[in-house]
Amino acid sequence: MLGLAGALALPAQAGIFDDDEARKAILDLRQKLEASNEANRAKQAELNAQMADQLSQLKRSLLDLNNQLEAMRAEMARMRGQDEQLARDVAELQRKTKDVQTGIDERIRKLEPISVTLDDRQFLADPEEKRLYDEAFGHIRSGDFVAAGSGLSAFLKRYPASGYADSATFWLGNAQYGQRQYKEAIASFRSLLARNPSHPKASEAMLAVANCQIELKDPKGARKTIGELVQAYPKSEAAQAGRERLASLK
Repeated sequence: MLGLAGALALPAQAGIFDDDEARKAILDLRQKLEASNEANRAKQAELNAQMADQLSQLKRSLLDLNNQLEAMRAEMARMRGQDEQLARDVAELQRKTKDVQTGIDERIRKLEPISVTLDDRQFLADPEEKRLYDEAFGHIRSGDFVAAGSGLSAFLKRYPASGYADSATFWLGNAQYGQRQYKEAIASFRSLLARNPSHPKASEAMLAVANCQIELKDPKGARKTIGELVQAYPKSEAAQAGRERLASLK
């Protein structure tokens, strides 16, 4: 009986040992799994930290790049502004250059001599010279002998050798006559006759001298002048008028 009981007890003891070993194996397996999980968690944490660092670096890089892009945009805008201002400055400079050139051309035109034909003569005169003569002669036409006399006197002082000089002298005598400045008028007419006795208005100037002498109550001098007129310019209208005037002086 005992032998049987002992024999039956041995397999049961063997089963107990098998369970302990299984539990131990399970515990070892759990420990290994836990250690593996811990290692994996640590590795994952390390990877997460690395990824977070890389992401942070990437963000900083993107921020730096964005800042650079903004700086480039600002610089390009500044350069565009400078280009636009430069274009405006160039346009303004071109306009001023054109204005200056136009002004220079205008002044050159004012200084360039122009061809003038007066009293059967052709000569060159400065634009200002012509303007002053025309202005003074305009006063003769309007009957303003004071302004005409002043203008013609100033003209002859400024342009004594002008092609207008003989004509200006003749009309100065007329302006003086119109102001009853007979002695001055005689001097002007005689100046023309002495300088250019062949002038188209020389005969008129000589008749004007006689008229001034008549106004000065000098009939003797007037008759003498008319005689010279008839002798020097016998076919002139002034000579014919002088003959008629001479008849009235007798």
